[in-house]
Amino acid sequence: MAKQEDDFKKVISHAKEYGFIFPSSEIYDGLSAVYDYGQNGAELKNNIKQYWWKAMTQLNENIVGIDAAILMHPTTWKASGHVDAFNDPLIDNKDSKKRFRADVLIEDYCAKLEDKALKEIAKAKKRFGEAFDEAQFVSTNPKVLGYREKQKEILQRMAKSLDNNDLADVKALIEELEIADPDTGSKNWTDVRQFNLMFGTKLGASAENATDLYLRPETAQGIFVNFLNVQKTSRHKLPFGIAQIGKAFRNEIVARQFIFRMREFEQMEMQFFVPPGTELQFYEMWKEKRYKWHLALGLGEENYKFHDHEKLAHYANAAADIEFKFPFGFKELEGIHSRTDFDLSAHEKFSGRKIQYFDPERNESYVPYVVETSIGLDRMFLALFSHCLKDEVLEDGSSRTVLSLPPALAPVKAAILPLVKKDGLPEFAERIFNDLKYDFNIIFEEKDSIGKRYRRQDAIGTPFCITVDHDSLKDFTVTLRERDTMKQERVPVENLRQIIDKKVSFRNLLSKI
Repeated sequence: MAKQEDDFKKVISHAKEYGFIFPSSEIYDGLSAVYDYGQNGAELKNNIKQYWWKAMTQLNENIVGIDAAILMHPTTWKASGHVDAFNDPLIDNKDSKKRFRADVLIEDYCAKLEDKALKEIAKAKKRFGEAFDEAQFVSTNPKVLGYREKQKEILQRMAKSLDNNDLADVKALIEELEIADPDTGSKNWTDVRQFNLMFGTKLGASAENATDLYLRPETAQGIFVNFLNVQKTSRHKLPFGIAQIGKAFRNEIVARQFIFRMREFEQMEMQFFVPPGTELQFYEMWKEKRYKWHLALGLGEENYKFHDHEKLAHYANAAADIEFKFPFGFKELEGIHSRTDFDLSAHEKFSGRKIQYFDPERNESYVPYVVETSIGLDRMFLALFSHCLKDEVLEDGSSRTVLSLPPALAPVKAAILPLVKKDGLPEFAERIFNDLKYDFNIIFEEKDSIGKRYRRQDAIGTPFCITVDHDSLKDFTVTLRERDTMKQERVPVENLRQIIDKKVSFRNLLSKI
């Protein structure tokens, strides 16, 4: 646990030191759970968006993208259920005065049970070596079976209690499991109560005539209210999807773990509209497609797992999360949900407008069903950043910190480095910079020794360093250094564009999906 905390602190420190993420309004001591993306963070974030957007809209002929407004008619949130049901179960510790989500406390307890099961498996694997049959061990070992059966019982009970709004039983479960405040160890809890997560605001020139609005808590509703507009203007037949990237806002009870859970965050969502009765087939299809999207990044299959929901949202008939192994354990990264026809039917009812699709093959009109994929952009950023940040000990005994991001997502694709600030080297390097800047995000740097500059570029994840020396003026070649291997080779200046493009093109990622 201590190592996990230390590793996570390194992630947060590195993010700030190298211009990825800063506390918001830091000169005024910051704002709780709100962060700003710095110069390198903004580039990485935009590249993640591009990878998702291209995978959705460019690789799928039947998916288009929109950009809906953050402010929406207030009835939208009545229809969606957010006004009445967008709550989290809140619990306070009487001694520490700290506030927690009751369901997260229980889920964290279950995560510790899973950790115990995994430790038993790891010990057995070490004991039996190559002869170890993991599947048989997992299905027969009493300790592993016991830990996982207990997990299942706890989560099923919690899901049932939350579905029935039996908050007294949620508190009883916390007390029975002897769950303590993780910071102080106190078990002195208040009753559990519901807490609505939406931020309210006003629209209007005067306070008396202002309309009560909400900052959207999700981007999906902007897609649903535009279903007819998009379907009619794009002329797509079902099945087809609408994708969107945008900000959402939730007044989280406990916003924590850096950018993992924030009050202002960004979502990448796609709603896939399908004929009724086919939704579970497409649900399975999108689980597989989204899993491949993640694996194409090369972060390791062992760092992902599916988690099927015990407690379904009021609109869903199937739901699963793709979880990622963050520095603080496996947590939700993306959700895939079969939302049935809940959303479009609700908006049809509340708006009084007919929101249906005429299916020429079935020769009937109906309200489409929806399969949703929803991923937190900030969480995706954290998954990439935390996994790719590494400390390496080199052959000569020295060390380096390297951010081994997939090259297509790296904030800076190449750094142009004149060896010294004289003898015409900066001018020659600037000519290379001015030629390549139209194709790639590159930087020019001449301060400090070449070794220090290499280390700085490693730390921000730059795939290539291009060093201009005195020989460059004679033979028009430069030294090209590759980030991950640190291999250096002499290449002609005229070949740089082709070499860099081959490495950093989005094609490399998209072709693996």
